[in-house]
Amino acid sequence: MIRQLALSLAAFLVLTPAFAQTTPVPPPADVKVALETGGGRIVVAVHLAQAPVTAANFLRYVDQKRLDGTSFYRGVGTGDYGFVQGGAQNDPKRILPPIRHEPTSQTGLTHDDGALSMARYAPGSATGDFFIVLGKMPGMDAHPEAPGDNQGFAVFAHVVEGLDVVKTILTAPKSPTAGEGVMKGQMLEQPVNILTARRLP
Repeated sequence: MIRQLALSLAAFLVLTPAFAQTTPVPPPADVKVALETGGGRIVVAVHLAQAPVTAANFLRYVDQKRLDGTSFYRGVGTGDYGFVQGGAQNDPKRILPPIRHEPTSQTGLTHDDGALSMARYAPGSATGDFFIVLGKMPGMDAHPEAPGDNQGFAVFAHVVEGLDVVKTILTAPKSPTAGEGVMKGQMLEQPVNILTARRLP
């Protein structure tokens, strides 16, 4: 009986090579994107494996050239600690539909030095604006144990080249009058243009 079972199993495996030879599909590799700005080049590694929804959304903006001609327009913090924000700035001609929120508690990513994350209002409202973190800002991560909106922001990439450019943008002069609410005094006096955003080979 045992011998018959073993022969039957062997025959099954021979007759179904696809089953017998199945190998795990490797996760998608990071995609590098170059942001050519008026202040220099910033290269980012987009984490498709860890944050598939958010990363794919950013790459749609890149591939459809929706970030070309936008800018970094906001800087919060000083020196090498804070963040700069850029992107479509809610331009109706540029933005795509909002995406599902991917919290850091799900992706395993965090707001550490050089992280790119999506700007949003309520969870699930992010479109084409993002920010780059300088230093560590764990307060922006998801904190499910906290009351209120505890979903944090969705990290999807990291700067791998040009962090000095980001620091220069952060320390650029701010307008004392531009911006509304908490953003007043955080808007760059001279926004830094994003000339092009392209995938790298």
